Amino acid sequence: MREKGINTPCCQASRADIESGGKKDSSPELQSKEKTVQFKERMVYLPGGDFLMGTEDKEGFPFDGEGPVRKVKVDPFYIDAHTVSNADFKQFVQETGYQTEAEQFGWSFVFYKFISPDAPFNVQQLPNTPWWLAVEGAYWYQPEGLGTTIHDRLDHPVIHVSWNDAAAFSNWAGKRLPTEAEWEYAARGGLEQKKYPWGDELTPNGEHYCNIWQGDFPRENTEEDGFLGTAPVQSFPTNGFGLYHMAGNVWEWCSDWFTNTPEGNIDLNRLNSQSPKVMRGGSYLCHHSYCNRYRTAARSSNTMDSSTGNMGFRCVADIT
Repeated sequence: MREKGINTPCCQASRADIESGGKKDSSPELQSKEKTVQFKERMVYLPGGDFLMGTEDKEGFPFDGEGPVRKVKVDPFYIDAHTVSNADFKQFVQETGYQTEAEQFGWSFVFYKFISPDAPFNVQQLPNTPWWLAVEGAYWYQPEGLGTTIHDRLDHPVIHVSWNDAAAFSNWAGKRLPTEAEWEYAARGGLEQKKYPWGDELTPNGEHYCNIWQGDFPRENTEEDGFLGTAPVQSFPTNGFGLYHMAGNVWEWCSDWFTNTPEGNIDLNRLNSQSPKVMRGGSYLCHHSYCNRYRTAARSSNTMDSSTGNMGFRCVADIT
């Protein structure tokens, strides 16, 4: 088992790992304007209030900044019941002509089991995380590169979206990305200090409540939960707030800059496109033996321009 620490790479890869070059300039901070909120009928109202954020559980990763447990207050807000789907993102692109950063770079990270050895495009393997492949032509509409499509996955979460892409969608939708506190408050579903969004037991009564890795990572996934890759956005039971997939399936971008000291100050003058943003929730590649980050308090990060086949997002909206 690898040493616990920030950004254990089983579930993620960063563009900083590969020379990128050639990308167009993009604005990282897109401000939401007054406009009609898209897909509001799929949002859930949360009353906010005080809750206990973080964990000091022995299974946690202290160096990720999961603790200490502290009381945090959030205002009322709306949150998407599920992550943004391929169908939703397709509508956004059709209406705006938006081009994702993966398209601008010309590649994105794909898990190795999804790529044929005879793939007719360039594939680069990362030296320290050989299960991540930098695949030419991979982006949200071609999740595994040239010749692949989302046609039979319109109800799956959109993937290969960077933080900047997620912010652009949120702005178009009249929403925003959640703060990390809002995300964890929502994920807990009204429960206090439970390990998962549904309680402390991973598989209550032998039933699967999330899409994660079963078997021997990264060699064999037994697919006991029914999925090798992403699952449709409304799979598995909801938590107490009626929210889907607050654990597993895809990592979800948050608005916050990442620090492993929750009360630490961030020097905004030193931030740039390689500064990390918070991600929460874990993904279908998380496994207890290596990346046990599908717990409610678990956290990770990636650079704002990075995209992979297991990173997505959901939006929130303010009470008006």
